[in-house]
Amino acid sequence: MITLFRKTRQYLLGENKFTKYVLYAIGEIVLVVIGILIALQINNNNDIRKARNKEVHYLENIKTDLHVSIQEMDSYLAKRRGCMEAAQRILNHFNGEPITDMDAFNDDGVRIYSWQKFYQNNNTFQELTNSGNLALISNDSIKNALLNIEALYKKMKSEEDHFRYDSEQLIFTPLYALMDLDGLVNNFEYRYTKGKIGKEFIFPRGYFDEYLKSLKLKNGFAMVILEFRTMNYQMEKMKRLSEELIALIDREIDKK
Repeated sequence: MITLFRKTRQYLLGENKFTKYVLYAIGEIVLVVIGILIALQINNNNDIRKARNKEVHYLENIKTDLHVSIQEMDSYLAKRRGCMEAAQRILNHFNGEPITDMDAFNDDGVRIYSWQKFYQNNNTFQELTNSGNLALISNDSIKNALLNIEALYKKMKSEEDHFRYDSEQLIFTPLYALMDLDGLVNNFEYRYTKGKIGKEFIFPRGYFDEYLKSLKLKNGFAMVILEFRTMNYQMEKMKRLSEELIALIDREIDKK
């Protein structure tokens, strides 16, 4: 092709057809420019395709993280509802209902003592923010949903820290002063594992009498109900936001 262009130029110059040569030269320049523009467009399309593939990869990973977190949230919501029910049963005994089953009473207490913090699975979001790749997510609704979930998660952690302080002051501190934890733990473990762990411990009559006189402990179990209800409300909202985000991501991935 280059040889053909060269011969054409030489012919036009040799024939002193200057005007035609100029027109030809302009045409050749236009062809070169068009070729460059086409090459740039191809490169640009390739870059767009690569960026889109990377975005979809991140979106798929975010979906996976969200599904894992939702499963964890379902588990935590159920456990915390159980703790609230256990706290209410304990409060009933503080309010005068006699303890007829000390093993069950101890089980309720241990269920609350062993509460755990929730940690969401947000590895992909952290990777996006730490690497500066959050801009790869082109859908503003998805980005805003991610940021809203992260903000709500921080509020949840703050509420957990608040409950941890209250439980240490109102439950664990008076419990350590009043009760022999060895007996409480051994009874629970022995019964829970059907004798594989711990050792049999039978509560003597009146074992929890001083326990039920502690106003701090009573207030602690009241706070369990109040604060777990708040944490569950936040978690249910976070679960709804996560489910809505999964639907947004599905629609984004399905876009042509």
